Amino acid sequence: MNLKNKALAELIGTFTLVLGGCGTAIFAGGSVGFLGVALAFGLTIVAAAYGIGHISGAHLNPAVSLGVLVSKRMTLTEFCVYVVSQIIGAIIAAALLFFIAKEAGVEIGGFASNGYGEAFAGAAGYFQISALGAFVVEAVLTFVFLIVILGVTDSKNSQNGKFGGLAIGLTLVLIHLISIPLTNTSVNPARSISQAIFADNCIALSQLWLFIVAPLVGAVFAGLFYKCLICDGKCGCKK
Repeated sequence: MNLKNKALAELIGTFTLVLGGCGTAIFAGGSVGFLGVALAFGLTIVAAAYGIGHISGAHLNPAVSLGVLVSKRMTLTEFCVYVVSQIIGAIIAAALLFFIAKEAGVEIGGFASNGYGEAFAGAAGYFQISALGAFVVEAVLTFVFLIVILGVTDSKNSQNGKFGGLAIGLTLVLIHLISIPLTNTSVNPARSISQAIFADNCIALSQLWLFIVAPLVGAVFAGLFYKCLICDGKCGCKK
């Protein structure tokens, strides 16, 4: 598959992820609750995995692409193209959600942005976690997410291509159930960037750095750790 097709698939896939997941949070969050939002994100990943996974791998997330790069499953050029496509797709989806919200008379507020501490002051069901706590949450959960992704997509895995999309989607549901009340769950810089741009709450942009850096840190550690798990001592890792 050529890189142009992969880029288009990533753009469309990330667009769908943000539209489905963030759209549910914005328009139906009050009705479906945290569980409903978590399921929305997980279901979009499952759909994308089986719909475009054979084209681009359905990363839909710069952190996922970075983990794949670190584990040497893609080139630096592919990584850069993927990330740009993902961010563009996420922003287009956020712009559409913003337009729909305005037309429907929905208060924009924080949109579906990520945050910590004062960002969720007074918000029902949310905890005011510290910046350090939020960083740890996002980095660790991204690490877990990437380990699952790298494992189920490994060519050495006998289940590769059968239930991988379902496993990844369910893992994302679990991650959201853990962290929506803490950070509104990022583990995806493209998703965070898109929402912060359109949020009326200026705190979203000032805190955005954490939701870019933490997931990338978690992804790097996951990529390195997974390489050590499968290297059989040939990569210099101490078993």
